[in-house]
Amino acid sequence: MSMKFTQLQCKEVICVSDGRRLGFITDVLVEVPEGNVCAIVVPGPCRILGVAGRHDDYVIPWNCIRRIGPDIVLVDVKCDDCRVPRKGSALPF
Repeated sequence: MSMKFTQLQCKEVICVSDGRRLGFITDVLVEVPEGNVCAIVVPGPCRILGVAGRHDDYVIPWNCIRRIGPDIVLVDVKCDDCRVPRKGSALPF
């Protein structure tokens, strides 16, 4: 199966272990010489009504993806284990 990044970017990510909606894919991590996709990136939830930035991003390894459907991506991962601090976050909370 082949898919363009723009098609993947429009899909919502849902964790199958607890049913949590993580958000929409914004980026992918690619191994440069090989060209393999190694992870997807989903921005963390908004802080204080969305005006104070976001919490940490979710970086979900490719091997944790269980199914890619027409509208959603199902992942099997512990959400706290895949959180990565956002770069450039100036807010302490």
